[in-house]
Amino acid sequence: MKVSKIFFLRAAAVAALLLVVAMPASAQRGKWWQNDRIVKELSLTAEQSTRLEEIFQKHQPVLRQRMDALDLAEKAFDKLVETGDDTAVMGQADIVEGARAELNKTRTLMLLRMRRSLTTDQWAKFTAIAQSNNDRNRGPRPPNRDR
Repeated sequence: MKVSKIFFLRAAAVAALLLVVAMPASAQRGKWWQNDRIVKELSLTAEQSTRLEEIFQKHQPVLRQRMDALDLAEKAFDKLVETGDDTAVMGQADIVEGARAELNKTRTLMLLRMRRSLTTDQWAKFTAIAQSNNDRNRGPRPPNRDR
């Protein structure tokens, strides 16, 4: 029972983080903790906004490095694809995916630290805002005929 509860809590945390990660690019362009509407909806304090900015600034250099490494690996991959050497391509694919994983882990760590700066109520409101933005930016979906 204890293991399933821990698993559920971890799964819920991952799902919430995925909502943030899945936010459309338009919602991620600005710093949400400096957006007046979101600050008001979440009742963020000045201290929280400052802390979120500090977390963001601390992680930016590493995120940039990870992104640069991914870009270089992808460029090398593209060149190898042109050569037709499947073995070399697959070796480079491992490098690309490793670079992508490192970037994603760094981003996830930043998001976890940001999440810890919010109260449980603020986090619930934030995930609702993120989901609403995500739903709104997906556009209309065709009806499901199986229902």
